Amino acid sequence: MISEIKNTAEHKMKRTIETLVGDLGKVRTGRAHTGIVDHIHVDYYGTQTPIGQVANITLADSRTIAVQPWEKKMVPIVERALRDSDLGINPNTQGDVIRLPLPALTEERRRDLAKMVRHEGENAKVAVRNVRRDANEHLKKMLKDHEVAEDEERRAQEDVQKLTDKFIAEIDKLIAAKEAELMTI
Repeated sequence: MISEIKNTAEHKMKRTIETLVGDLGKVRTGRAHTGIVDHIHVDYYGTQTPIGQVANITLADSRTIAVQPWEKKMVPIVERALRDSDLGINPNTQGDVIRLPLPALTEERRRDLAKMVRHEGENAKVAVRNVRRDANEHLKKMLKDHEVAEDEERRAQEDVQKLTDKFIAEIDKLIAAKEAELMTI
């Protein structure tokens, strides 16, 4: 039972880290990367479909993303979806290729993005701590129901705390790396 609680807590903490990595990948740095447009959906014959399923997304250069829809008639639809998205980028269409030029980030925008990254990191830490709290509550309930001895419960709580510390340190590393990436010009 105790090992099951610890394994569940570790699994949930790993998922929190995976979610954080995904969220940080969406934050735009000075360079273009195709992950910036992954969250955009287009109207594909009445169905909201991820842009990656209706177009080929590549990097034209370090500051430009090229989006080439597989069907010629999807070009204006994809262009509209990109323009209406939260990216704040005006797409340029040349034939059947849509180019997204990413302007250089200003110092102020870099600071705002760094603040946003720290906020995401704090949310991930809260999620990890909530997992720890839930695991500890399960352990206390087991102790109360006399399913485990006090020293076993205490040892298990220490193990959960070590796990929490490990994942919090990993979150701090991810946040520091993303901030450093944001602040390099």
